[in-house]
Amino acid sequence: MLNDRAHEILGFIRRFAREHGFPPTIREIGVEFGISSTNGVRFYLKMLEKAGYLKRCGKISRGLVPVTPGGAVSSAPSFGYPLLGTVAAGQPILAEESFDGSLDPRDVFGDPRGMFALRVRGDSMIEAGIFEGDYVVVRQQEAASAGEIIVALVEDDATVKYFHPRRGSIELVAANPKYQPIVVSSGMNFRILGVVRGVMRTVGR
Repeated sequence: MLNDRAHEILGFIRRFAREHGFPPTIREIGVEFGISSTNGVRFYLKMLEKAGYLKRCGKISRGLVPVTPGGAVSSAPSFGYPLLGTVAAGQPILAEESFDGSLDPRDVFGDPRGMFALRVRGDSMIEAGIFEGDYVVVRQQEAASAGEIIVALVEDDATVKYFHPRRGSIELVAANPKYQPIVVSSGMNFRILGVVRGVMRTVGR
């Protein structure tokens, strides 16, 4: 049974995620509701998780995923961007505005259930087209195929890298030659959080 404060926090998480494209951190929730202790916020998050209204993705700071009772990920109202034809990125072509339907993010990234997004920090994946400040769209799963780009938890840190399982170890390989592979050996705390399905970025930021 949720109390009024838990309902208010759930509403804030949903509203924040809808407006910003990613969920709030524990500290941002604390500031919003005047809760000075992070443990105080975690009390309500555990209550929401136990009641089936929230999932938490490991130790990621923005790993709060609102769900409906029964486990389905809450989704924002559907929308799409008008698709008006093509534009050249090489030689100029005539830009003809001809409505060709709508571009819905679900058509690009797939079913939003079980998906989450993370903001990228660092330049280790630039040759894969993933830059600092981008958002990677991730399908939550605990297994991956060799060569896929994954988000993984290594010890206490989350990282996005190419996944290369080896005999007796795992290599997490960057897409930037200045970074050496992260070698995950037996005994290390390692968990796959999901597989990257796409990247979102804005320009002129």
